[in-house]
Amino acid sequence: MEKKKQHAVLVSGQYLLPFILLTSLFFLWGFAHAILDVLNKHFQELLDITKTRSALIQATMYMGYFVMALPAGLFINRFGYRSGVVFGLLLYGIGSLLFIPGQYFVSFNAFLFALFVIGCGLTFLETAANPYVTELGAKETAASRLNLAQSFNGLGCICAPLLVGWFLFSDTQEHPNSVAFPYACMGVLVLLVAAVFLRVKLPEIKHEAEVDKAGKQVGLWSHKLFIFGLIALFAYEVAEISINSFFINYVVEQQWMDARYASLALSFGGLSLFMLGRFAGSWIMRRVSAERMLFWCATGTVCTTTVVLLDAGAVSFVALLCGYAFEAIMFPTIFALSLKGLGIHTKRASSFLMMSPVGGVVGPLLMGLVADHTESMVWAFAVPWVAYVVVWLYARKMLAVSSPR
Repeated sequence: MEKKKQHAVLVSGQYLLPFILLTSLFFLWGFAHAILDVLNKHFQELLDITKTRSALIQATMYMGYFVMALPAGLFINRFGYRSGVVFGLLLYGIGSLLFIPGQYFVSFNAFLFALFVIGCGLTFLETAANPYVTELGAKETAASRLNLAQSFNGLGCICAPLLVGWFLFSDTQEHPNSVAFPYACMGVLVLLVAAVFLRVKLPEIKHEAEVDKAGKQVGLWSHKLFIFGLIALFAYEVAEISINSFFINYVVEQQWMDARYASLALSFGGLSLFMLGRFAGSWIMRRVSAERMLFWCATGTVCTTTVVLLDAGAVSFVALLCGYAFEAIMFPTIFALSLKGLGIHTKRASSFLMMSPVGGVVGPLLMGLVADHTESMVWAFAVPWVAYVVVWLYARKMLAVSSPR
C-alpha cells in the first residue's frame, strides 16, 4: 500500500517522459527571469538611469505575459500543449537573438523590445507547462508535483545571476552591448530545445465539463476560490519580482558589498534558498496539505519582510534571504490550488493565471518610485509586505475551506 501511495505522489507511469521533458523548460524560464535582476543594476550604472526607469526592464517583459496570456490559452486550447510549448520556445529564442542586432542601436528601447518578445514566448511556455504538470498524476498531489518541477526553475534562477552577473560586472566590461553575448547563447540553446519538442509527442489530457444540479455547465467565474487565487498569484508576483529587481540595489545601498558580489549573494544566498525551499516544499507536501504549507510559508514571508522594514542591519539581510525560502512554494502551490476542480476550464483558467506576472510590471515600478522618493531602499519594501499579506489572507481562506470545523 505504501509503495502505491509513493508512486501516486510522483507521477503516473505513462507520463514520466513528458514530465521529465517539461521539467527542463522550468530551468530555461527561470534563467530568463533571473537575468533581468542583473540587467536592472547593470543598466542603472552604464546608462545612468533612475531606479524607476530601470524597472522598465522587468515591466516590459512581464507586460508580455499580460498581453499574450489569453491568446496563449486560446492557442493551446486549439492546437494542444505541445504546440504551445514549441511556439513559446520559438518566440523565446527569437527574442534572445534580437539582442544581437540590438547592440548596434545602443538603445535601451531596443533591448526592451527584445525582452517583450521573450516575455511573450515565456507566456506560451508557462501557460502550457504549469497546468500540464498538475495533470500528470493524482489530483491530491498536484501541488507537490508542480513544486518539484518548479524546483528546477529555481536552479535556473541561481545560474543566471552567477554566470551573467559575473560577466556583466567584470572589470573589463564597460559597454551595455555586452548583454548580447549571453542572450545569443541562450537563444541558440532554446531553439535546439524547440527542435527536440518537435519530435516528441505529448499526450493530450481530456477534461469533462462540470454541471450544476440543474444540468447546466458551470462557468469559470462561478468558482470564487479561483478568483481569489488569481488575486493572490498577482500579489505574489508583485512581491517576488520587486524584491528580486532591487536585491542588488538594497545590498549595495546598505554598503555590505559591491554590485558584482551582490549578484553572487543573490545566486548563492537568496536564489539557492529559493530552490532548496521548493525541493523541500515538494517533499513536505507529500505529508502535509498544500493549504497548510502555504499558510505557514505566507506567515514566514510577512514576518521576514517586516524585519527588513525595521532596518535591523545584518539581521534584516538574514531575514531577506530567509524570505526566499518561505516564498519558494507560493507560485506553484497557489497555481495548483486555483486550478483544483476546474475540469474543462483548466486551460482557460491557466491563461488567466498566467496574466498574474503583470505584477512584474506593477511591483518594480512601485518599489522604484518609493525608493526614488524616499531615497531609501528600506522603505520600498513596504510594497512586497502588502503583497505578502494578500497571499496570507488567501492561504488562511484555503486552509479554512480544506479543514472545515
